[in-house]
Amino acid sequence: MEKFSQFRDKGSGISPFMPTTTPASTVASAMHAFIFLFRLPFFVGYVTLYFLFLHHLPLPVVARKLLLWGIMGIPGIWWVDLQLDGVKRGALSQQPASRVPHARSVVAANFTSPLDGLYLAAVFDPVFTVSYPGTRKVRRVGLLRAVSMALSRAQQFATPPPDPAELTDLRALLDRYPGRVIAVFPECGTTNGKGILPLSPSLLTTPADVAIFPVSLRYTPPDVATPVPGPAAWVAFFWKLLSRPTHCIRVRIAEGMYNTSQAANVVSQGSSSSSSASGRLAPAAAGWEEDATAEERRVLDRVAEALARLGRAKRVGLTLQDKKAFVQAWGKRRR
Repeated sequence: MEKFSQFRDKGSGISPFMPTTTPASTVASAMHAFIFLFRLPFFVGYVTLYFLFLHHLPLPVVARKLLLWGIMGIPGIWWVDLQLDGVKRGALSQQPASRVPHARSVVAANFTSPLDGLYLAAVFDPVFTVSYPGTRKVRRVGLLRAVSMALSRAQQFATPPPDPAELTDLRALLDRYPGRVIAVFPECGTTNGKGILPLSPSLLTTPADVAIFPVSLRYTPPDVATPVPGPAAWVAFFWKLLSRPTHCIRVRIAEGMYNTSQAANVVSQGSSSSSSASGRLAPAAAGWEEDATAEERRVLDRVAEALARLGRAKRVGLTLQDKKAFVQAWGKRRR
């Protein structure tokens, strides 16, 4: 739409905040309505039972994962197309355990839908975090918050909480949960999957010996992506989720990357403050990133490039400030 042309990335022409729609005929819409009404009570009942009761029980990890797969099974998420970057189909079982996210590793996933957190929990049982633009600190959250923040304006647009005690970093979380995967959504806000936003510098606190796995999640039909948050978006999301006969998740996992800037920082500790300052990028040049070295920028660039390649998307220069302006303009259009 011409009205929203200012929210297109100037380099690629992509509008990562525009909602995705899937046209349907009258007959198909009637069938979708029947499927929606049939599934709705089962879905609401199961989800309510899980988050109010089952989620708090000391169940084995395998049992929790099976229950989460049950949540995804009700709306017809039957098929997951999983592929490791650079590995031929049919050879997944031959890969070592270190080739996929494992205990004491970090998952850096793109952010498009509430289903992202649900799928990651059902597969990796990670510790979820919320990242913020311009800071290396993160906030640890539970599964329900990780799912709901995809459609929460406060979660996507807010600055870090005022209480510093609520914030930590990835190094501290890895030390606290050595047997868990840490999940990060470094874009900080959702898109429609066509563009990768500038990444938060939260990944830069990952120790040099910890693998960072870029993970791309895409959906078919693609209209379950939720780039526009808000209460009304939940209604549209549940309609699209529950009314479609089936959904497919396309998962691509890159090879583990390492935060080489940590080693570089150790080497540079003995240098003078003047030389250290000259090796850093000004905040204006670094965009979202706080005062970052060139090597730190390269680390974030490698992760962003991997997410873009795996998801067949483009890196864009639009930020959450642009998204906030887009959501305001989108709301005025609807009114």
